[in-house]
Amino acid sequence: MTRLEQLFDGTLPRLVMFDLDGTLMDSVPDLAAAVDKMLMLLGRESAGIERVRDWVGNGSRVLVRRALAGSYEHAGVDEDETDAALALFMQAYAGSHALTTVYPGVRECLDWLATHEVALAVITNKPAQFVAPLLDEKGLGGYFGWLVGGDTLPQQKPDPAALFWVMDQVGATPAESLFIGDSRNDVLAARAAGVPCVAVSYGYNHGRPIDEEEPQLVLDDLRQLVASPGGLR
Repeated sequence: MTRLEQLFDGTLPRLVMFDLDGTLMDSVPDLAAAVDKMLMLLGRESAGIERVRDWVGNGSRVLVRRALAGSYEHAGVDEDETDAALALFMQAYAGSHALTTVYPGVRECLDWLATHEVALAVITNKPAQFVAPLLDEKGLGGYFGWLVGGDTLPQQKPDPAALFWVMDQVGATPAESLFIGDSRNDVLAARAAGVPCVAVSYGYNHGRPIDEEEPQLVLDDLRQLVASPGGLR
């Protein structure tokens, strides 16, 4: 029996929803490049990959505000300044995503789920205009029947609205669904929706270990989800 089946009392969920950045793909190198280009155009010092890695997860606007503040805390950043910087960031990020890579184990996990006819969706705080093209560019677009970006609905994670929307589209209950992510926002959204949550250890949880958020399961590789407990360490 796989770990996934163990989570669902020996059966499979009808629906598995995934976060994108930090869960399916390591997109920080391209995000950091766009942030640094934005900062350069504003006459500021670059931020670099490691700082950006701790800032992502709350959507592009918050990422830009953190970059302007040079800090995770961004309450003092002016809204007009944010608007101008965000336009520069969006233009920069719309270019190449050559530095973004799919994490090991992702394709194998998605193949297994698709073979077992589990409905699949992506729910991310990344702007929707980037989601489908990025998935297609990296060869993952064909797996997912539903895509929700950070501006698809009025609410973003940790609000559970996107999870409820996808479950309604699929006709799945919370007990028949699973959310997989890498951050506190993902765990909180799943908890608020009454959906079990699996977290990956390799993502971008603002520099904090994800097990502190107490998801149902923490994995180092998504292949572990569809392997027997002793099958992949």
